[in-house]
Amino acid sequence: MRTSNALDLERRVFTQRSPRAVALSLKRSAERSRRRKSAPFRSAMSMLTFHVNRAGKRMPASRRKVLERAKDELRELYGRKPDARKTHRRPRAKKSARR
Repeated sequence: MRTSNALDLERRVFTQRSPRAVALSLKRSAERSRRRKSAPFRSAMSMLTFHVNRAGKRMPASRRKVLERAKDELRELYGRKPDARKTHRRPRAKKSARR
């Protein structure tokens, strides 16, 4: 996805290896956009979340990890608090293999 109706994304923004680079690229795109309907932080975070959700289970775990860390980087760049859900999580019980 190179373009959307809200943001003009840089090429290969979601394939970068560094979470910081992904976050910085999304921040630049959101702040330059004249078509977005909400604040730059919200537009950038929405685009990142949309991409992660769209890929679903097809996305490799390593790629998902980079993009999830990019969300934290984006929050940091905009001076937002870390995701509260991540700080209070209980470990999940492992699923049993039923067949």
